[in-house]
This record gives sequence, structure tokens and C-alpha cells, in this order.
Amino acid sequence: MSEVKAQIRIENVVASATLNQRIDLKAVVKSYPGVEYRPEQFPGLVFRLTKPKPAKLIFNSGKMVCTGAKSEREARGAVMKVIEELKRSGIVIVGKPELKIQNIVASANLGGMIDLEQAAFTLGKTMYEPEQFPGLIYRMDDPKVVILLFASGKLVCTGAKKEEDVYAAVEKLHRRLEREELIYYS
Repeated sequence: MSEVKAQIRIENVVASATLNQRIDLKAVVKSYPGVEYRPEQFPGLVFRLTKPKPAKLIFNSGKMVCTGAKSEREARGAVMKVIEELKRSGIVIVGKPELKIQNIVASANLGGMIDLEQAAFTLGKTMYEPEQFPGLIYRMDDPKVVILLFASGKLVCTGAKKEEDVYAAVEKLHRRLEREELIYYS
């Protein structure tokens, strides 16, 4: 168990959904004039609600992308809310969407200073070029994530498909940094 508890915060959950049917985006625009749809610039329609906050991209293929959620649950809820709104406006949606979490980005503070120079040699699967970028890039195999680690003890974890993977990855890295004496607490 780590000496100091890491503070972890989910920053963004990106989810995709497939409705397995085509969507008439012009009909959506007629029902919701507040949506953003400029097909000459981007093929998707941007659907924003105040609650839940995440932005939803809807494509005429029936595919959707939800971004900006702070949890898997919020991402699922946002997709379901848009489907309810579409149904309410008379757009027929058959069946349930197939939803998949594509990426979870989280930030964390490990509460100590990290010797990045030594960590680059010790951890393996790292990239550290301080002249180009002040953080160490660490590719973890299990769970499969990429962690940007900074000397301040702060990090960004990306590539997770489940929230528990974020927590497991940060905990695993934190324990290893302590075991290898690469983190120092003041």
C-alpha cells in the first residue's frame, strides 16, 4: 500500500454508439434548431444538452460519439438522453444502441516528487526527452494505458477502456515508484 494516497480525477470519457440504422440529420435540425450542423465542414451533427453536459456527435450512418463525460455512467446516460430526445421529436429509433467506451482520460497527483531521469531507466517502455517534453511517457501493458508522468508527481493516464483500469494503473505505478525509490515525499 502506498505511503500517500493518489488523488485521481476522471477528466473525459469518450464513448461511441451504433444505432444500426440511418438518421435523417436534416430532420434533427428541424426539431432542434440549436444543434450545430454544417455538412460542408463536418459530416456530423453536434447535439448539446445542458443536462447531461457531454457533447454528442451524430452521423447519418446512425453512429454517435459522446465526449466530455466525467464517468462511464454519464456517457451512457448522455447517449440514452439524446435517443429519448430524438424519439420525442418523431424520429423513429428501432432497438437499443450498441455502446462502447473508446477512451478514458484521467489526471492524478501522487503527492511526491519523481526522479524522471531514473524512472526512464528503471520502468522500461518509456520515452523521456526533457528538451522536447517535460514529462516521461510510460506505456503500461496491464492494464493497457499510456501515462504521462511529471517530476511534480502529477500524471495523465489515457487509453483506458474502464474506469477501474485507470485506478488500477495509477495504483500499480505508484507502488512501483515507491518500491524502486523513484518518488520522494517532503
